[in-house]
Amino acid sequence: MSRAAVTTLAALDGVVAASGMAVGTADFAARRVLPVREQLGALLPWGGLRRGSTVAVRGSTLLLFALIAEATAAGSWAAVVGMTGLGVLAAAEAGVAVERLVLVPHPGRDPAAVVAALIDGVDLVVVADTPGLRSSEARNLSARARQRGSVLLPMDRAEGWPAPDLEVNCVEQTWRGPGTGEGRLRDCEATVQVTGRGAAARPKTARMLLVEEGDPLAGPVRQSGRSASDRLSIPEVG
Repeated sequence: MSRAAVTTLAALDGVVAASGMAVGTADFAARRVLPVREQLGALLPWGGLRRGSTVAVRGSTLLLFALIAEATAAGSWAAVVGMTGLGVLAAAEAGVAVERLVLVPHPGRDPAAVVAALIDGVDLVVVADTPGLRSSEARNLSARARQRGSVLLPMDRAEGWPAPDLEVNCVEQTWRGPGTGEGRLRDCEATVQVTGRGAAARPKTARMLLVEEGDPLAGPVRQSGRSASDRLSIPEVG
């Protein structure tokens, strides 16, 4: 991703540097926590995603979508770095406002610089497969997120990250519906565990629906195995 491509983020309608939220905003205290779905909020020590935190997401892309859906729907921007072939259609059907989603599937030789630039301008920054990222750079990025008020979300394949403030782990995920052949997927139920530091040191676990019956993702299954959750890729940014 080129520097020019990163700087164009500021020109996107609605993109404001996360650090700008730290000063000059009367309701900043009320906006320090980005909203999440109610069931997830009950597990998180802040009731949502606290600005400046590093929250590791393990085991499920649907869980990631569930974490960022409410915030993007409320107007926050999100960026996903290092995840090739992300299912944009699946994200939209899971409630993510994809018009406020920036994808950087191939961050290039200096992923730390790309992630740092996104932290400066985006509320939620997801980091997936970034093999060139060093542990020292990951620590600096977590510190930068704390300073700027962005939420950093390293995924399973993200290497070299220090202990996060929180770890949200999909322990088990089950689609309910037809076993094979024709029929409809009704919903996707998951066991989600949250653990971390401080108030989150004691693990909390709950069963919840990541996809409910009636959601677009809970669609028909045909014998080909294709369903409404088929992936749709978008071009690489930069």
